[in-house]
Amino acid sequence: MSVSPVLVWFRRDLRLSDHPAMSAACDSGRPVIPVFIHDDAVAALGAAPKWRLGLGLQCFDAVLREKGSRLILRRGDALEMLQALIAETGAEAVYWSRLYDPEAVKRDTGVKSALKEAGVEAKSFGGHLMFEPWTVETKTGGFYKVYTPFWNMVKTREVEAPLSAPSDIPAPESWPESDALADWRLEASMDRGAAVVRPHVRLGEQAAQSRLGAFIAQIVARYDTTRDLPSVDGTSGLSENLSLGEISPHQCWHAGIRAREDGKPGAETFLKELVWREFAYHLMHHTPQLLTGNWKEDWDAFPWNQDERRAEVQRWKHGRTGIQFVDAALREMYVTGRMHNRGRMIVASYLTKHLLCHWKIGLKWFEDCLIDWDPASNAMGWQWSAGSGPDATPYFRVFNPVTQLDKFDKDRAYVRRWIAEGRKTPSEEALAYFDAVPRSWGLDPGNAYPEPVVAADEGRQRALAAYENRGF
Repeated sequence: MSVSPVLVWFRRDLRLSDHPAMSAACDSGRPVIPVFIHDDAVAALGAAPKWRLGLGLQCFDAVLREKGSRLILRRGDALEMLQALIAETGAEAVYWSRLYDPEAVKRDTGVKSALKEAGVEAKSFGGHLMFEPWTVETKTGGFYKVYTPFWNMVKTREVEAPLSAPSDIPAPESWPESDALADWRLEASMDRGAAVVRPHVRLGEQAAQSRLGAFIAQIVARYDTTRDLPSVDGTSGLSENLSLGEISPHQCWHAGIRAREDGKPGAETFLKELVWREFAYHLMHHTPQLLTGNWKEDWDAFPWNQDERRAEVQRWKHGRTGIQFVDAALREMYVTGRMHNRGRMIVASYLTKHLLCHWKIGLKWFEDCLIDWDPASNAMGWQWSAGSGPDATPYFRVFNPVTQLDKFDKDRAYVRRWIAEGRKTPSEEALAYFDAVPRSWGLDPGNAYPEPVVAADEGRQRALAAYENRGF
């Protein structure tokens, strides 16, 4: 049996359980060297995702060390760093979990080709998705462009049972040199916001499993109704952990199936949400322009504002639009790093429809601010809200953020939690917003709450007029 090591290249899969690449490496009987590379993809991350990645790496390294292993960190071009580690360690194999965004696919294809040409075993594994995008086809052999048929196709498919964590991670006789995580300064762009968001982070694989367990035990039975109530702890919160692979979708799926079998009514809705994530990846794989341009090309002709410097865009970013639902949701994001899904729809609709601003502005802002940022889900969500994407909300459907608040936050508990202005005793969360945002914004809880940038009814009529004259 060969004693040459296997390099396991970690990316967005910071876990040990249900990790096919890691399990295969440990089962090989060879020493295993876990590796993470700070390459251009990491450098391009927004402030919050990059900071959250740093926390995840620190936590994952601690877990590995408890098992007698460790995470080797290198910074530079992925192929060059892997080649250097191969030369240093004598490794004859590199394993990793697949990613599906176009830049990752291009990078990984090049890495696999170069390593194989050099006689190194290079193997990619699943794990980030339940259904590989190329395995789900319509009856005519194409890809699905509408969610419901996609759901109907996969809902009865067998999903592999999750793998157990390796009982042993064979260590090499000597470890290669590693960068110090602190030297990467992944937290730098978060500035003072890091201290505010940190208590809201549920970090690592163990926390993710606890989160799933609590959701299934306490929440999933009524998930189909509570998921729309932003003031209620009525969702799984697992998007944060799924984003970095601290838990696998397979683990979530099987927990949801068991809940459905136990007769918990909301379990089916939870399963559908997991498949919505799969659908976003399915579309990103088949139409990678989803990330960068209008999925429906006709929308290239729509005269959206694309100037981020305009006053209304700045008001939106600051959570000072004067529309309570919009502002509360944005402030929730700055304090917790996440935003309730109902809030995301309202925030996106207000920017793209009431303010007639391009969805790319919002997409980039979320990419900078969300600790649960995911490339496929973020793009899918923004284009869905704007009307330019696949299976999108109809362009003429303009959410009224006032009536939405009446429907989903009748007693204004969500608003009171996140908006401080005009209140004698604001909540701690509402005040934390002013500690999280940049000082340069010049905001203070003593400021008066602003009048709306665009009133709900006025914005709706303006949007409908623009759509009626869109010319396509």
